[in-house]
Amino acid sequence: MLRLLDKSRSLKALADLGMPDETRARYLSIIHRPYGMIVCSGPTGAGKTTTLYATLAEINRDELNVMTIEDPVEYVFPAANQMQINLQADITFASGLKTILRQDPDVILVGEIRDHETARIAVQSSLTGHLVMSSIHATDATSALYRFVDMGIEPFLVATSLVGVVGQRLVRRVCTSCADTYVPSDAEMSDYAALGGPTKTEFVRGGGCEHCAGTGFRGRIAVYEVMEVTEEIGQLVVARTTPHEVREAAVAQGMRPMRVEAAHLIANNLTTIDEVHRNVFIAGSTYVPETATRKSTRHAPKPLKVPKGTKDQ
Repeated sequence: MLRLLDKSRSLKALADLGMPDETRARYLSIIHRPYGMIVCSGPTGAGKTTTLYATLAEINRDELNVMTIEDPVEYVFPAANQMQINLQADITFASGLKTILRQDPDVILVGEIRDHETARIAVQSSLTGHLVMSSIHATDATSALYRFVDMGIEPFLVATSLVGVVGQRLVRRVCTSCADTYVPSDAEMSDYAALGGPTKTEFVRGGGCEHCAGTGFRGRIAVYEVMEVTEEIGQLVVARTTPHEVREAAVAQGMRPMRVEAAHLIANNLTTIDEVHRNVFIAGSTYVPETATRKSTRHAPKPLKVPKGTKDQ
């Protein structure tokens, strides 16, 4: 499989990512902290890098020393010193992060946390006065916390280093040129009701036209959930409770789950029920969608030491 990188893409502002106002306000309250770790979670192609760079643009100031280590560098960010992975030169995420820490950074963007060593250094960096942003492969915001534990990071370090986690997916947007209303089947209505969205009896779908190459969809839109890692959530992680319990606590504290965000996209005629069930992980749900028979299009420790050159908290 080849992944094509469009170098002509421009940076997006955080306000242009499609986050609902309530979710964006929650995220803004997290990203302006002076230190800690912020992680975007989701599968490949979920828009995590776009979210990270929009975050960088939002918090960037002239006095900040911003540095990145990526594979590859997807966006040119003039205000940052950017480094690219080069395995032939023995530049990995872990070794590049060590190099960055010697240069007194304020903000560090690590393209992806893939292994224990990178996770270990990133966690320690966030505990010693740096704001660290990265991405990780996990099904949702809650699962991202436990991915760190799976990588060998002690739960108490996960709880004290992470300040916020974003879970996200991309769904196709209904083509406005051929969108038409329809009354869904009982099975589709059951699937929609299970998402917990607003009451609705008619939905839209694209019939296919020249503007969307006959697909009924044109463009994509992100589905987000933003979890603040509060003291209560940290205590649950340290106690090694289940992800479901952590998710319940996060929702009780105001997090809007992806399934609810997705339901509102459907209700606002931006995407379809089928598209949500194909692409959005319905965390915490025990039901099997009645329309699930449709073919899916988804593709699917050493002791901690403070690195030299880091800041005191």
